[in-house]
Amino acid sequence: MLMVRGLIGGLFQVALFAALLLIPAGTWHWPRAIQFLVAYSVVMSVSVVTLARVAPASLEARLQPPVAKTQPVADRVITFLIILSFAVWLAFIPLDVFHLHLLPTPSLGMSVFGAVLALAGYGLLIATLIQNAFALPIVREQSDRGHVLVDTGFYAHVRHPFYVGFIAFLAGLPLWLESYAGVLALPIVLIALVARIFVEEKTLRDTLPGYAEYMTRVRYRLIPLIW
Repeated sequence: MLMVRGLIGGLFQVALFAALLLIPAGTWHWPRAIQFLVAYSVVMSVSVVTLARVAPASLEARLQPPVAKTQPVADRVITFLIILSFAVWLAFIPLDVFHLHLLPTPSLGMSVFGAVLALAGYGLLIATLIQNAFALPIVREQSDRGHVLVDTGFYAHVRHPFYVGFIAFLAGLPLWLESYAGVLALPIVLIALVARIFVEEKTLRDTLPGYAEYMTRVRYRLIPLIW
C-alpha cells in the first residue's frame, strides 16, 4: 500500500505539472513539455518503487500531510509561499515560451545541459531521502518518529543536500523547456526556500539533540565554501 500511495501522489504531481505548463501555453503541441512529463513520470515511478523497497520510512515521511500540530506557524506560512511561488514560477515558463518571448531561445546544447542538471538534481533528491528518513515535506518536531541526527553521506558536507537537489532540478527545467527567463525568475521560489531553511534550522536546534554542534562542524547550508 505504501508503494501505491507513493505512485498515486507522484501521478498527482505529474497532473499538476501538466496543468501548470500546458494550460498557460494554450496548446498541447509542446514537445519539450510532453517529453519532460513522460520522463518525470518514469523517473518518479522508479524512484517510488526504489524508496518503497530500500527506504520505506523515507517514502512514508514524504507522504506526510502538509500541516501538523507541531509545525511552527512560520513554516505553515512558508510552506504555502513555497507552493504558491513554485506554481507561479512554473506557469510563467510557458507564458514566456509561447507569448512573452522575453529572451532568446536556449541552444540545443544548453537545453540538454538543463535536462542533465534537472536529472542530476532529482537523483540527489532521491539519494538524500535514502540517507535521511526524517526529511519531511514540512518542518516539525519529530520525537514521535524517533528523530536522530543524520550527519553522514551528503550531510557531512552540507546541511541541506535535499534543497541542493531541488534547486538543481528547478534550474535545469526551464533550460530544457527553452526559457532563459524561467531561470532568471527562479529567485521567487528561492526566497521562500531560504526562509524555510532558517525556520528549519531553528526548529532543529531547539528539538534535535546534537544539531547545534552539527552546525558548527558542517558550516555550509547549500554550497561548500559559499553558504
